[in-house]
Amino acid sequence: MGSLRLWLAVLAGLSGVTAQEDLYRKVFVFRTDPSDAYVVLRAKLEQPLLNFTVCLRSYTDLTRPHSLFSYATKAQDNEILLFKPKPTEYRFYVGGKSVTFRVPESRGDWEHVCASWESATGIAEFWLNGKPWPRKGLQRGYAVGAEAMIMLGQEQDAFGGGFDVYNSFTGELADVHLWDTGLSPDKMRAAYQSLRLPPALLAWRSLSYETKGDVVVKPRLREVLGR
Repeated sequence: MGSLRLWLAVLAGLSGVTAQEDLYRKVFVFRTDPSDAYVVLRAKLEQPLLNFTVCLRSYTDLTRPHSLFSYATKAQDNEILLFKPKPTEYRFYVGGKSVTFRVPESRGDWEHVCASWESATGIAEFWLNGKPWPRKGLQRGYAVGAEAMIMLGQEQDAFGGGFDVYNSFTGELADVHLWDTGLSPDKMRAAYQSLRLPPALLAWRSLSYETKGDVVVKPRLREVLGR
């Protein structure tokens, strides 16, 4: 089994190879700035999403705008988008509409973010490093399409493409999850602390993905807050 895991790790580090593995204590490294690299995530979505939560960690020294998580359908390129237009701001899109959350500027460390949304109330939640920000209203009554292309590292301005390299991500990404439900406050904090989490559509410990361009899987060099 040890040799099999090693072979899978080698495959995961090669661009264009589809893999499914446990990425515990590993990261995607997007090495160039600006970058045309991205990672396609595979999720089994059987019906439109009326609730969801997306979480991830990022580590970057970028000050320009960059995309963190892009979920596009043929009808709407910004069906779900986590975007950071500047160091003190996150923008959260659902169905092409967005809300903004202003945050302290990073001190050169990992940032863990979670964003959740529920259709019935239109409530959007945003959590940074295990702490909630004031909730906002977004797209009440909307349904997120199920036939989606999900990417890390690029913002899709068309289904599966339309990239602007000056909105690309450069740095390290880890601990990516997507649930088809809103997480409770306890689970939001558990995600930050990398504790036991409920089954997910996308889970870092069993992630199905394909790398494209100059992005590699590497061990994490340092511990993150909450670990």
